[in-house]
Amino acid sequence: MPKFTKEDIIQLVKDEDIKFIRLQFTDIFGQLKNVAIMPSQLEKTLNNQMTLDGSSIEGFVRIEESDQYLYPDLDTFTILPWRPQHGRVARLICDIHNPDGSSFVGDPRSALKRVLKRAGDMGYTFNVGPELEFFLFQTDDEGKPTTKTNDEAGYFDLGPLDHGESTRREICLTLESMGFEIEASHHEVAAGQHEIDFKYADALHAADNIMTFKMAVKTIAQKNGLHATFMPKLIYGIAGSGMHTNMSLFKDGKNIFFDPDGERKLSKEAYSFIAGILAHIKGMAVVTNPLVNSYKRLVPGYEAPCYISWSAGNRSALIRIPSARGNSTRVELRCPDPCCNPYLSLALCLTAGLDGIEKGMTPPDEIHDNIFELSRKERRARGIQELPSSLREAIDEFENDEILKEALGEHIVTQYVAGKEREWEDYSTCVSSWEVDKYIVTF
Repeated sequence: MPKFTKEDIIQLVKDEDIKFIRLQFTDIFGQLKNVAIMPSQLEKTLNNQMTLDGSSIEGFVRIEESDQYLYPDLDTFTILPWRPQHGRVARLICDIHNPDGSSFVGDPRSALKRVLKRAGDMGYTFNVGPELEFFLFQTDDEGKPTTKTNDEAGYFDLGPLDHGESTRREICLTLESMGFEIEASHHEVAAGQHEIDFKYADALHAADNIMTFKMAVKTIAQKNGLHATFMPKLIYGIAGSGMHTNMSLFKDGKNIFFDPDGERKLSKEAYSFIAGILAHIKGMAVVTNPLVNSYKRLVPGYEAPCYISWSAGNRSALIRIPSARGNSTRVELRCPDPCCNPYLSLALCLTAGLDGIEKGMTPPDEIHDNIFELSRKERRARGIQELPSSLREAIDEFENDEILKEALGEHIVTQYVAGKEREWEDYSTCVSSWEVDKYIVTF
């Protein structure tokens, strides 16, 4: 059952004194965009008649074919609680369509919908529970972010050591007022690092929630004079920020990953899903870990995985199977970071898992040891491969994976790869402060 009808939204805008409605969408590279309208344009918008200049969005369309349309998802209507109570602001998340009414092939949300339809045709519902980490930093006199936290807390610590506790609490309360069910929030391992977990949802709404979550965190932090960042690796020598992604497939209301009679109480489908992820993870990395900086998090010693492996409990493995069973049985992929485009990332996770199920893949042996303590020779002897070590390597792996490219479509693949190659070229030709400090005196 839909949450809202057009009439419901029109009435709510009147009753709640809403003066602006933000029509939000996400570009190919995971950046949240929006067009703001006044209530006078609401009915036109709800009838899918609001246009967008797609040529102004990187990776969308050329200037000679710029007209596109915003189709709002009525169920995403939400009042933004941090805006004024008089003259309030609401939002609708939109899909991008062409003038003929067809879905735009470059819209990440529509790309995820296409993969979800394939899963639906197989009888599956794909559920996702993300765990996003982020840092809260102080700002300087001009309001610009620093890397100072004024925080001496560690994992699970609380105030007064945890100086971000009040902001984290405010974020949780804000998200709850927007319909989130917050399951846990806590200080993470590094000073100034935090994590807030919210309840799983079907993949489309989970991706919407990830985008809303990041917007809310940054907004509340800014209101409190702090800067929130989801950058994967901020400071050398401390932990980076990840987005562990918990996934499950349901069929006829039952979690198909659970088998009370299976080994570790996991089903054949669960093992094949794991195998599919492991088979495609090198190609997936350019989307799950999209930045040059992402690969500075995926190094040994900071709990972030860098070796292709799985385990029922070992947190050094790329894929972990948490202990809960029954309808809570899930596969946790530990490499994604919160800078990824969640629509594309989840689309590839599902594509890889379904490929494993369709082909009846079998995963390699479970790894019980701390992989970080194994030598390269020991890893190779056990067939443990490594994730890409750079964005350049990840781009090459993605271009060699036809299954993943087909899932996203030619338009997204072409534009995404071109953007990432530009990013790599910029990085490769940039002279860093490390290089200057290292070489200026010696040479």
